[in-house]
Amino acid sequence: MYSKKQNMISNALIFLIVIIVAMLLLIIAGANPLAAVTLFFQGIFGSINGFSEIFLKATPLILTGLGCCVAFKTGFFNIGAEGQFYMGAVASTYISLTLTGIPGPLRIVVSILMGFMVGGLWAFIAAIMKARFQISEIIVTIMLNYIAINFTGLAVRTFLMDPAGSVPQSARIAADASFRLLMPPTRINMGLFIAIAAAFIVWFLLEKTTIGYEIKVVGFNQRAAKCVGISTMKNIILSAILSGGLAGLAGSVEVLGIQKKLLEGISSNCGYTAVLVALMASNHPLVAMLVAVGYAAMQIGANSMQRQMQIPSAIVNILMGLIVLLILGKNIFMILGQKKLKRVQEE
Repeated sequence: MYSKKQNMISNALIFLIVIIVAMLLLIIAGANPLAAVTLFFQGIFGSINGFSEIFLKATPLILTGLGCCVAFKTGFFNIGAEGQFYMGAVASTYISLTLTGIPGPLRIVVSILMGFMVGGLWAFIAAIMKARFQISEIIVTIMLNYIAINFTGLAVRTFLMDPAGSVPQSARIAADASFRLLMPPTRINMGLFIAIAAAFIVWFLLEKTTIGYEIKVVGFNQRAAKCVGISTMKNIILSAILSGGLAGLAGSVEVLGIQKKLLEGISSNCGYTAVLVALMASNHPLVAMLVAVGYAAMQIGANSMQRQMQIPSAIVNILMGLIVLLILGKNIFMILGQKKLKRVQEE
């Protein structure tokens, strides 16, 4: 097993490799690395609005990343956060636009709860198929993503389409039924604080409760869990519902806090990025929150470089993929090292 010193050295090596690759990519793009890095940090810290956008972009990533963390803890590989995000967004929009007879604040609460519930139910479909029939949740969740995304497209063209417009999007949600700006002139709203609270709640659930203990035991060894009387089916379904609910909550927050309406492509693929966030955080909820903020900052900085120097912002995605591969590679070497040490000890 790696010592703390070895772990620090390996992390520093990963950081160094990523920096070198980033510089090489900038040179390949025909940019001056120093000027590009300067613009990168100017995009992040150059203005209060630019800095606040980091947290707006991070908010849905935190929630979907938390959802993936919970699911991965039980060995339920939820690749469906994207679809769960869309179903939560559709549900929240429907409630916000139809329950006009109740006060705005109450409508916000109902919309959020409905987004969480519908996202959880969307994940439940894959969970029951895995727990009951041993059907791969990876395949099921990916297929459910396509259904949810296309259902959203159908919704904004039919029953949720703005009757006063011709563009495929819903009507605007009333001001009293959506999140208000908390720090004008920035767009910071209650969604950010909901995401932060969710991170601490999930951490407490996983680390300080019996439910979290059982979830982790099932993920570590299902056979051992059964031997001590822990239900694998119950915990897989529970983690999936929580995972999907958090992704659905991300959809609700995006609709109520940022867009104030439902439209196609509303997630910006954050449901897929959430998988990377969870992997980079090693499924730790609080670390996932920090990773989401870091990734959002990289996006803001990369967009600044793209606007002013025409450097492709896709470089960020390349680096994210590289980081995940390096982390997975480090873990593989750790496992091989542990097996080798065990063989030596047995001899």
